[in-house]
Amino acid sequence: MTREDDKKTRPAAGGGVDPGPELAAVFDDLETLLKNGDVIEALTARGINASLALLAADALRAYLAGRKADAAEDFATVAEEIRGRLAASAEARGPDDGSPGEPSRSNGRR
Repeated sequence: MTREDDKKTRPAAGGGVDPGPELAAVFDDLETLLKNGDVIEALTARGINASLALLAADALRAYLAGRKADAAEDFATVAEEIRGRLAASAEARGPDDGSPGEPSRSNGRR
């Protein structure tokens, strides 16, 4: 590690490290991964929608950038879509399917 690298990772005198560039790089990599056809196929096989995952990543990126209203809107959309898909899959299984449902992870807030 060079002295320049060390300066980048140590807290600045003004109060802290700026994680912005590193976080942006991580989210860029995640976005690229979630747009990869093989990854989309693997996620889809597990019942995970890559588009919703991308929106959730965008929401987290917005939140970490301080764009809380954008983040709240995107997180709400993701949560609504996931709830809707869970309800639809539960209806498709039917009450006598015998398959246990997913445990609720709701904190009771809306």
